[in-house]
Amino acid sequence: MARVDAACRILLAAGVALLALIVIADAAEAQRRSLAPRPFPTPGEPAPEAEPARDGAGATAATAAAGQPAQLDSPASPAPVAEAGPEAPTEAELGVNIFPNAQYITSYDAGRGQRFHLFGAAAPFTDLVSYYSTVLDERGRRVYDRPAIHQFETARFRDREMDYRPSVTIKDYTWNGSPGYPNIASGGDPAAFPTIIQITTLPNSPAASDGR
Repeated sequence: MARVDAACRILLAAGVALLALIVIADAAEAQRRSLAPRPFPTPGEPAPEAEPARDGAGATAATAAAGQPAQLDSPASPAPVAEAGPEAPTEAELGVNIFPNAQYITSYDAGRGQRFHLFGAAAPFTDLVSYYSTVLDERGRRVYDRPAIHQFETARFRDREMDYRPSVTIKDYTWNGSPGYPNIASGGDPAAFPTIIQITTLPNSPAASDGR
């Protein structure tokens, strides 16, 4: 009987330990997912995971007033282009400048022939906003303050053709004391990106296809 009780206690202890490991693993995975840079639409636009909704009546006055695609000006002095991986789009494909030394992270299908391309930058949020204000020759607009998100439209939004505004959107990942989005590249430098760049393509543009 004593042996049976001892065996039961051992099995119970093992079960508790296994449950604790599962809880820890789930918590770690949840934290990883919460830090992952996901597409960040502006207010009035549908979330990419949800069923796409047309942004007709909900379009902002700024969108309605937007003109033809913004003319991109080159920086005053040549700057190094992004560190492009094998699947990273080029500036020619994107139709917009890539912040110097930004590192390509991934892309997401936005539907209706559009795509989100995400880059990580080691520079602070304010530096990226200033850079794109210069090369796009526009002030853009602050979408959120906490966390800070700033958007520059690169083409007119047409609700019959697209769900998301073609744009460059900058997001601050150091908000609320966060060290930034972890750089998962082996031996990656920096260890974390303080700022994430999202470039939303025009429908069916060269950078809109995953199989470029």
